[in-house]
Amino acid sequence: MFAVYLTVTLLAAALYGMAAIANLIGHDYPKSQADMLGVPRSWMRLLGVLLAAGALGLLAGIAVPILGTLAASGLVLYFLGAFAAHLRANDHHFAPWSLFFCMAVAALAVNLTCR
Repeated sequence: MFAVYLTVTLLAAALYGMAAIANLIGHDYPKSQADMLGVPRSWMRLLGVLLAAGALGLLAGIAVPILGTLAASGLVLYFLGAFAAHLRANDHHFAPWSLFFCMAVAALAVNLTCR
């Protein structure tokens, strides 16, 4: 069961780490999403830092389990906020969001069950 936990955690950390880097370096995709959803571009750095903190927290959770659980919980809340932003902007293209959200839920599930 630890192999499942490790696999999901490493995949989630890689996914959120790449998303954090995209936000922090000012890649065009996060900028276009922010513009479409009405999120100020000035928030992009903060959102990138939150994603990076989630990714690092998942990795730290391998050694200190409560950190992984807290990081996964924070990422679930982060993507629930993203869902609200999509609904507020009347955007119903949830494919990218669902990948990120399901990965956060999976990370939370394995943190709660495999430890």
